[in-house]
Amino acid sequence: MIDLDLVGAEVLWPDGLRPGEIALRGGVIGAPGAGVRQVDLRGYWVLPGIVDMHGDGFERHLAPRRGAMKDLGQGLVSVDAELAANGITTAMLAQFWSWEGGMRGPDFARRFLAALRDGPDMLTDCRVQLRFETHMVDDYSAFEETVAAHDVRYVVFNDHLPHAALDKGKRPPRLTGQALKGGRSPEAHLALMQGLHERGAEVGPAVEALAKRLAARGVLLGSHDDDTAELRQTWQGRGVGVSEFPETEIAARAAREGGGAIVLGAPNVVRGGSHSGNVSAAALVQAGLCDALASDYHYPALRQAVLRLVAEGGVTLEEGWALISARPAALLGLRDRGQLEEGRRADLVVMEPGTGRICATLTDGKVSFMAGEVAARFVA
Repeated sequence: MIDLDLVGAEVLWPDGLRPGEIALRGGVIGAPGAGVRQVDLRGYWVLPGIVDMHGDGFERHLAPRRGAMKDLGQGLVSVDAELAANGITTAMLAQFWSWEGGMRGPDFARRFLAALRDGPDMLTDCRVQLRFETHMVDDYSAFEETVAAHDVRYVVFNDHLPHAALDKGKRPPRLTGQALKGGRSPEAHLALMQGLHERGAEVGPAVEALAKRLAARGVLLGSHDDDTAELRQTWQGRGVGVSEFPETEIAARAAREGGGAIVLGAPNVVRGGSHSGNVSAAALVQAGLCDALASDYHYPALRQAVLRLVAEGGVTLEEGWALISARPAALLGLRDRGQLEEGRRADLVVMEPGTGRICATLTDGKVSFMAGEVAARFVA
């Protein structure tokens, strides 16, 4: 940790962007005072560090090719570097517990959790969101034990089975590629999916009981890809309060009316719409139907999405940046970060206003990324 006064920059305070001074004291934001080295950041913005509620972009660092990465610790070092270079100071790494197998299967999830616990020290505060496929009825006990053993604080319920095709006895799309990733033959993979599909009647009661037990332990619960109001209401009734990436405005409105939180994908905003034809995230933001943006599969998209929303007049800078800092921090129960205020963690980013480029990231008062002219000013 370093004690410094950052001076000359425009700072994004909770009430807006204006000139100010940020004092770094022992890893937290303190009161400016004499006798501490100053770094002149004129021409730059200082903003709260980014809090990412859901990102699986780390997967390519852990397994750039199938079976190629054996030492997950070295992959995590690379993940840490990419997160920091994109201004992310707190990251929820969204790891599957899925019938898909491979690096999305239960065995890999256990390896990943162990590597994160026992592996290299990371500057970014990396935490885990476990994504549980609800039709894996025989895995409920093992999944719950893993959540407890690794103190996982965020669980999202998924159902990615191609039910429409399986109902008709048809071969689902992308079967061969998915089977190879899972280390199975296409025939074995199809049989597995069909068997899980046929146990649908068991899922509702099992999910409801599991959600109740996890909630009693204080685990934050979410659902993924809600597409109807009825589905979102069902999840809300089970105590699952976060609607992650709702596919329709109707589902998003049901989440809001039910008192739930809405998390949208930042890449959807950057692209100008969903790659799969779902509702526009930008439209939901402007309708007030968004509590947080998440990187989903592309870490740079977080800041890019906010800057695009601001440029298009949909939100102010403080409103937009709160979607990737203060508001996700609050949803995750992380009251010590998300805003630049005295007593909060010294999680911040230095940005070049004209380009939106991240020039420096400090996490808990420690430099996790720094480059270019800003680096020269820090070492001068």
